[in-house]
Amino acid sequence: MERNALEEIKAHLMEHDEEFRQLANQHREYAKKLDALEALAHLTEQEQIEEVRLKKLKLRLKDQMEAIILRQYKTQQVA
Repeated sequence: MERNALEEIKAHLMEHDEEFRQLANQHREYAKKLDALEALAHLTEQEQIEEVRLKKLKLRLKDQMEAIILRQYKTQQVA
């Protein structure tokens, strides 16, 4: 998939697809929380567990978003 086509699809989905927009917003929130944890010099055991949990959740959201992008791309190719 071309980079320009990918960016166009993402922009279209952000504007027109509520599910994609919610996933992207949640992904961004997890990224912010991870950035805050990674900024700490030392993590407690609980913070380490939270870091792993957030990474897994963030990755799951990314996978869901990519599935939506791929579905949209295939729809455009058929049309």
